[in-house]
Amino acid sequence: MKWYQMNADQVEQKLYVTTKQGLAHKQVDERMKHYGPNRLESEKKVSKWLIFLKQFQDFMVLVLLAATLIAGLLEEYVDAIAIMVIVFVNGFLGYFQEQKAEKSLAKLKEMSAPSANVLRENKWEKIPTSDIVIGDIVRINSGDRVPADVRLVRSNSLETEESALTGESLPVQKHTSSIAKDHLDVQDQRNMAFMNTMATRGSGVGIVVGTGMDTVMGQIASLMVTTEKTTTPLEHKLAELGKVLIGVALALTALVVLFGVYQGHSVYNMFLAGVSLAVAAIPEGLPAIVTVALSLGVQRMIRKNAIVRKLSGVETLGCASVICSDKTGTMTENQMTVKEVFLNGTTLSVTGDGYDIHGDYFWNNDKVTNDFPNLENMMLYGMLCNHASLQVKKGKYVIDGDPTDGALIVAARKLGLQRKWNDHYRVVKEFPFDSERKRMSVVVEDDNNMRFLITKGAPEALLPRSSYVMKKDGRRQMQYDDRKHMNEAIDHMAGKALRTLAIGVKPLSRDDSLTSTSLEHDMTFIGLYGMMDPPRKDVKKAIHECGDAGIKSVMITGDHEKTARAIASQLDLLPEDGMVLNGQQLNNMSVSELQDIIDQVYVFARVTPEHKLKIVNAFQEKGHIVAMTGDGVNDAPAIKASDIGISMGESGTDVTKEASSLVLMDDNFATIKSAIIEGRNIYENIRKFIRYLLASNVGEILVMLFAMLLAMPLPLVPVQILWVNLVTDGLPAMALGLDESEDDVMKRGPRNPREGVFARELGFKIISRGILIGSATLIAFMLAYQGDPDNLIYGQTVAFTTLVMAQLIHVFDCRSEHSIFSRNPFENIYLVLSVLSSIVLLAVVIYWEPLQPIFHTTFLGFKDWLFIIGMSALPSILFGFTRK
Repeated sequence: MKWYQMNADQVEQKLYVTTKQGLAHKQVDERMKHYGPNRLESEKKVSKWLIFLKQFQDFMVLVLLAATLIAGLLEEYVDAIAIMVIVFVNGFLGYFQEQKAEKSLAKLKEMSAPSANVLRENKWEKIPTSDIVIGDIVRINSGDRVPADVRLVRSNSLETEESALTGESLPVQKHTSSIAKDHLDVQDQRNMAFMNTMATRGSGVGIVVGTGMDTVMGQIASLMVTTEKTTTPLEHKLAELGKVLIGVALALTALVVLFGVYQGHSVYNMFLAGVSLAVAAIPEGLPAIVTVALSLGVQRMIRKNAIVRKLSGVETLGCASVICSDKTGTMTENQMTVKEVFLNGTTLSVTGDGYDIHGDYFWNNDKVTNDFPNLENMMLYGMLCNHASLQVKKGKYVIDGDPTDGALIVAARKLGLQRKWNDHYRVVKEFPFDSERKRMSVVVEDDNNMRFLITKGAPEALLPRSSYVMKKDGRRQMQYDDRKHMNEAIDHMAGKALRTLAIGVKPLSRDDSLTSTSLEHDMTFIGLYGMMDPPRKDVKKAIHECGDAGIKSVMITGDHEKTARAIASQLDLLPEDGMVLNGQQLNNMSVSELQDIIDQVYVFARVTPEHKLKIVNAFQEKGHIVAMTGDGVNDAPAIKASDIGISMGESGTDVTKEASSLVLMDDNFATIKSAIIEGRNIYENIRKFIRYLLASNVGEILVMLFAMLLAMPLPLVPVQILWVNLVTDGLPAMALGLDESEDDVMKRGPRNPREGVFARELGFKIISRGILIGSATLIAFMLAYQGDPDNLIYGQTVAFTTLVMAQLIHVFDCRSEHSIFSRNPFENIYLVLSVLSSIVLLAVVIYWEPLQPIFHTTFLGFKDWLFIIGMSALPSILFGFTRK
């Protein structure tokens, strides 16, 4: 179907829809059943069997499988079976974890999936793009990703970037007229907007004519579908570390075997012991724990309203030293409310908060109504130059659209004006708001075919273009005193933390050229709106906590300098000696000049999104790790340049979401703080796992090595070593990944991104604790064995139990950077349960007679347990008191 050749009426007739009403819900259901959801086919899913087999491709696992083969050839079937059990248990753990990670990823994709504005049964709705059907009427704004193939019926300076289809990066200007040519290429179909292209400017409305695989993008996707899967820097670093640890473990194991043979042990027995020790020493769970920790952390972030788009951002969050945050909607409630109106040279106050339409206008404490000069016209103009709509959801008024536009509608409703006034006016042309123009204009035609221009925007953008002013007695030429009074009113409002918005009009003739340059001058200034967007209640506390954590909070806003300063003071963000810079000052500074003073600046006012990139570069040049928030199209470069790009889930455009690492579902600054806590905790949990696993492995190797050096019998038999590796190392280590953050996690400074895994004395803690665990186990063996061969099995049982209990006590020590005494052991119930299960399994191999010959164990009495618990607790007690 050549939709571009049809006019709008023909498209409507063909698809049984009108652009005024949209589809009926019954039509939507029928078309969804017929065409299916609006999504591109993804790569065929890998079978679960292949995912399971993939778990055995890791180098560490291949070493274990080689050990299994050797043990089998030597007819040591118990050891071979034990190693196979370890391999398969680890394989199943990896499989289930990968399945969970895939489900997490699917959930993230679903939550961060783009949405679209759709007209259905005369009501605009925001729905997931996958729910769009052919015939839907969609609204496209600057920054949106086009949700399907669309035949445009209205265009207000709409431009789209179509490089994904055509390879051409320059935006394409759109129109709505039909095109008569046949066989027209995609790039020449200027009245069409195509799925997954990006609106870079303006706005438009269109009829969906293609969805899913029936779109131009779908045709390309059917040719080749690839899924890019990358590892995070930390995963890569730990994978390399794992290989190094294998080499070290194998070298130490060989040393133990050589010393054993030298001391007179049989080569056969020492080889079996060496294989078992190698299996225990190799940290085969190391790669999996990163996936575990990242996956669990991502899930916790979702619960705290933060969606992670790039896993590398999780790691970087713990390093953040500066948060550059938008004010509106992130630090404030994003419920703009008109509190004052300046017109006729005087100021009116307006009561009521938020989007509740109940409120009144007062002048000198006297209530005023519609007959107050120019007031009704000013409110009408605010409603006409507007994209928002006021709706009732769950008994509350909410705004669909820009909060500033919403504030103007609510202010008009307080005066009794209804949206039906728009039925008497028609918008002929629109000049959309953008950050450079700082204004929006519409050309409106009334019932009498009279045209006029309405412009609203920043006062500094509107005042220079105004030659007249509206007074009580009518329009007159603007004088010096008029401008002076207006500037005084602006300063007065800004001093009260009110955001100012100016509005003006201009009568037009039908012969006037409809371009912004030709129309936006010689306007009549009507008045000023003074709006308040109150600070969010939890932001002040979040800023204090970030400060304690060594993270500087910076406010970036397009508002007046005085307004920004007032809000920053209310939030305790601006210290007494803190600087406030405005956009004009930024324009006059180079990045190096800004860099010299950047650490003293806490507020950037009257800035454009282009300034954000300059701010990011200046902070980074000073060595900071920068988190930058944004919502508009022009914010994308700064978000991409920052170390952690953060986009707004509610108000953000698709462009910024795709450039970001993190999406805030509630647009709240406090959520950034929660995400940083989680980012720090994920990294710390990975360090806890490494600390526990490697210290345990060091203890196992050293107890054998020390015994060989002292010409003693083997304190542990191979199957006991394998049992420790399977039961004691596995479950508690996984449970550490579920640990909540420590109370002082936001009392520490940001982590250096170049910090090694063993930084902050982690290497010392691993070695020293491994030595203590190994020494305590060996001493327990020596005191139980006492050189009597008849006591060998008893001594090995005591050593085996001491090693297990020492590691299980040590796991609680790993929960803190300080000592075992600094945290409540019952905070992590999963860890407690995993330790209890390990103790139960230990008791089974000690006391169940059929297993005693296999595991070389014997019964232990009450006194034995007292001795074992004392010896196994000794390393943690000694370490705890020395490190507290």
